Amino acid sequence: MTREPEMDCLPLRIFDSHCHLDDTGYDADLGFVLARAREAGVSCLLIPGITLETCRKAVEMTRLHAGLFAAVGVHPHDAKGLSENALAALTRLAREPAVKAWGEIGLDFNRMHSPRPVQEKWFLRQLETARELKLPVILHERDSEGRLLEILRAHPPARAGVVHCFSGTRDELSGYLELGFFIGITGVVTHHERGESLRALLPLIPPERILVETDAPYLTPWPERKRARRNEPAFTATVLRKTAEVLSLDPAELAPVIWANTLRVYGISEQEAETP
Repeated sequence: MTREPEMDCLPLRIFDSHCHLDDTGYDADLGFVLARAREAGVSCLLIPGITLETCRKAVEMTRLHAGLFAAVGVHPHDAKGLSENALAALTRLAREPAVKAWGEIGLDFNRMHSPRPVQEKWFLRQLETARELKLPVILHERDSEGRLLEILRAHPPARAGVVHCFSGTRDELSGYLELGFFIGITGVVTHHERGESLRALLPLIPPERILVETDAPYLTPWPERKRARRNEPAFTATVLRKTAEVLSLDPAELAPVIWANTLRVYGISEQEAETP
């Protein structure tokens, strides 16, 4: 009699919904990084740009490798370098078939690499552009104390998108969910102290609104953090398994839900997601 394989032994189908493979730290071994991702069940990933240059690189990568998608936009840290000409160039890039979202955009009042008025100006302009293109948005928020939500409520995008690397409060989480946003969970969920508040809020997120991501090369999860010099898409599997553990779900049960969530928010068909 043939025995059916255990569910935990079956490979999970995983989508790293946010990773910066355009980072120069991957230039020397990108092929190996992608191979390790495939071995871990991570068959698709999305690369969000943070500047015009990185957006161009991300789009070019989608032309060279199967299973890669991109988003274009300018990060709040780099808002001071944005211009109408650059925004027009990003708009042209956004018409590429593999570009599925506008981002990473938002507000970051922690390090203030760009002045607050500049961040807000270009956040609004990028929201307007995403609305015109009917693209979902990928949001970055840090220490905006509700200002990002205030802007979103006044200027809602045509398609909600995802709150990348969620680290907010319970009230902020409720606000994002009310606006229809998906919530991106990173390797922070595995960190003992830093991830405590995230693990407490995670059960409040409906499973059909969760995405998993690495934010590679940043935010390496445990236990990989003990030995890896950088984060990479293969580690999305660890994020998914920890998320399932916190929710008291079988990873094999949660994985297809999150996969479907990711395709839905980015408007990707199953045919597009198939990789050789």
